[in-house]
Amino acid sequence: MNAVTVVGAGLAGSEAAYQLATRGIPVRLIEMKPKKMTPAHVSPYFAELVCSNSLRSDELTNAVGLLKEELRRLGSIVMRCADEHRVAAGGALAVDREGFARAVTEAVRALDNVEIVAEEAEDIPDGEVIVASGPLTSDALAENILRRTGSEGLHFYDAVAPIVSLDSVDMESAFRASRYDKGTADYVNCPMTEEEYTAFWKELTTAREAAVHGFDDGGVFEGCMPVEVMARRGFDTLRYGPMKPVGLRDPHTGHEPYAVVQLRQDNADGTLYNLVGFQTHLAFPEQRRVFSMIPALRDAEFVRYGVMHRNTYLQSPGKLDRYYRLIAEPRIAFAGQITGVEGYVESCASGMLASLEMAARLLGLPPVDFSQETAIGALGLYISRGSIGDFQPMNINFGIISPLTYRVKGKRNKNAEISARSLAQIDELVKGDLWNAYSH
Repeated sequence: MNAVTVVGAGLAGSEAAYQLATRGIPVRLIEMKPKKMTPAHVSPYFAELVCSNSLRSDELTNAVGLLKEELRRLGSIVMRCADEHRVAAGGALAVDREGFARAVTEAVRALDNVEIVAEEAEDIPDGEVIVASGPLTSDALAENILRRTGSEGLHFYDAVAPIVSLDSVDMESAFRASRYDKGTADYVNCPMTEEEYTAFWKELTTAREAAVHGFDDGGVFEGCMPVEVMARRGFDTLRYGPMKPVGLRDPHTGHEPYAVVQLRQDNADGTLYNLVGFQTHLAFPEQRRVFSMIPALRDAEFVRYGVMHRNTYLQSPGKLDRYYRLIAEPRIAFAGQITGVEGYVESCASGMLASLEMAARLLGLPPVDFSQETAIGALGLYISRGSIGDFQPMNINFGIISPLTYRVKGKRNKNAEISARSLAQIDELVKGDLWNAYSH
């Protein structure tokens, strides 16, 4: 059997390579790191997390929690490594980024039928291929993809939050808690008074931004809005967003703060914490100056400043089918954020689905039929069909999953029922003879 080429060893590419190889299909995995790095990458490992270290909620009443559980039951290597390298984050699944990426890399490299090619892919290779080159696809490959797909190039800009060392945070000012005391006290909370917040907001809205070629506020994806762009939308925007104080009581005062900045654990040792929701493209000196106005971070050591980077994605509806295959040339599939899925877990899910379909086809089996009642199936259908209006990157959400055919009182109860229905379908699939044929 000829090898399938997977371009890119991010979350989607690593998942795809693993799923193909464990089904006996040879894989040629092309990854340009560490020979060539993008502006956002710093590690030589596969599946590097370049933005937050959180894979978001782990609860089944949340759509991404459902998607994660589906992937676990389907045998995802990304989810297995994430669970093995989780760090405390309340009801969310956050990971030690280096430990997680190293584990994914070792799992893929350990497979005998995976050939790692450390070079930059400048065009789509011949034969069966999954292009998982990510939102930071190099210019040469992006141009060839766009020429082949015939679609106009689309892009938005993504921002990364700063990281500080925990021992430099003033814990006389900060306090540990999770919102509404949910779970364990996994977040370090940095409270601000109205006067402190007002001064901070004024400086944030006028601080000098780093030069990013082609950047403007209108090109930013809503799900990863730079904190300074958010601040310019209004005085209270941050207080209803990442600096929301609701559900937090400052033990120093006994009251809810006027605003609060949350820090989330970023590594397994618990020595590094990132500023939750503080993606930014301010110049580095300005980040130091403005973020140090947060009382608990007055003397903070910033071990990494926030940066901006370009995200590229396809106009997928009408170009890709529900299995992420290029309609005009089905030997080519895409996976990851280049398809328009948004988020780590969603990228992994697209790599899973694209590789399962390709494996089934090469093994002479029918495609895996994930319905719109499952999160993984609903996401593929959204990407291939889109919605009314301009196509935009999409996180998984219950709005794109088929609704229940009966009424359930309460949103959480309804979401729990949708999740139970989906997982029953996944369980039925993995117990069946067809899945056994897929898996061996």
